[in-house]
Amino acid sequence: MQYDPIKRVLGDVFNKTPFLRRVFFKLLDLLLLRTWHVHKELREWADGRRNQEMHILDAGSGFGQYTYYLSGMSSKWNILAVDVKEEQISDSNRFIRAIGRHNVLFKIGDLVQYRQPDSYDLILSVDVMEHILEDVEVFRNFQASLRPGGMLLISTPSDQGGSDVHGDEETSFIEEHVRDGYNIYEIEEKLHLAGFSKVQARYSYGKPGQISWRLSMKYPMLLLNTSKIFFLLLPLYYLVTFPISFVLNWMDVNGNHKSGTGLIVKAWK
Repeated sequence: MQYDPIKRVLGDVFNKTPFLRRVFFKLLDLLLLRTWHVHKELREWADGRRNQEMHILDAGSGFGQYTYYLSGMSSKWNILAVDVKEEQISDSNRFIRAIGRHNVLFKIGDLVQYRQPDSYDLILSVDVMEHILEDVEVFRNFQASLRPGGMLLISTPSDQGGSDVHGDEETSFIEEHVRDGYNIYEIEEKLHLAGFSKVQARYSYGKPGQISWRLSMKYPMLLLNTSKIFFLLLPLYYLVTFPISFVLNWMDVNGNHKSGTGLIVKAWK
């Protein structure tokens, strides 16, 4: 399934006003399990740092929802968000200026080439690495761009059914992915190879999360990919399924999973 056309339609709808974009971000926060996991890690990282000047890179910012979240945590943090898609960068800059957050800049950038030595205290990369073939080169750029003691936070599919692939004969649910998912030991090894001194990886999207993902993401995306008329039915669909997904998301974020279709990875310079 091609995800980008659906994202463009969503962008066209919610970019009309800053209010609608805020509503869109709030919906993503509630519905997307990856957001629950990433926000949890960001809150832990932010503990004791909210009153300090920090420099943050959102590497592959997409719609900009994580940059928006981070910029609301502290006005002392300076955030640069980069992405290869010019239209999303332009829309995000207009939005962030309209709401008066001047500690943020969105910029076009290719992560394979982007390197700013010793510049950032935190680098965030959410659902990006599965789209980039030259992953070790990007990891080296991240390592070089962090300040000593800085942290890299990654969310990406695992090889335990990530991208909804469960066998050699299956293909990724998202056609834009260049890999179906990382083996947990593979990504740890690649990050050490890139120069990181410490790496921690854990599974996300355990059994509760996999059910939630199908309810909140897979089935709606399949319907929308069939016909845009299903946009009209989405509110009713989520009215029925959201309470179930909410409980499942809470269980996934607060559980320890021996396996899962997602990975949350932290690495320190």
